[in-house]
Amino acid sequence: MSNQAALPETGFLRISQILAPAGPIPVSKSTWWAGVKDGRFPKPLKLGKRVTVWRVEDIRELIENGA
Repeated sequence: MSNQAALPETGFLRISQILAPAGPIPVSKSTWWAGVKDGRFPKPLKLGKRVTVWRVEDIRELIENGA
């Protein structure tokens, strides 16, 4: 998958870097947040009041193993 190769090795990703069209996961924001809530998708980290990120390692694992 070409989008996965574009992911950095380590670090954090914002939601716009995870979801399509820019990211490798083709779901809507509402589907993503519902999946986070019920445990299908990785839990986010809060870096600030308005900054939510996910670990690159968690996103790679999701892509490789599926939801």
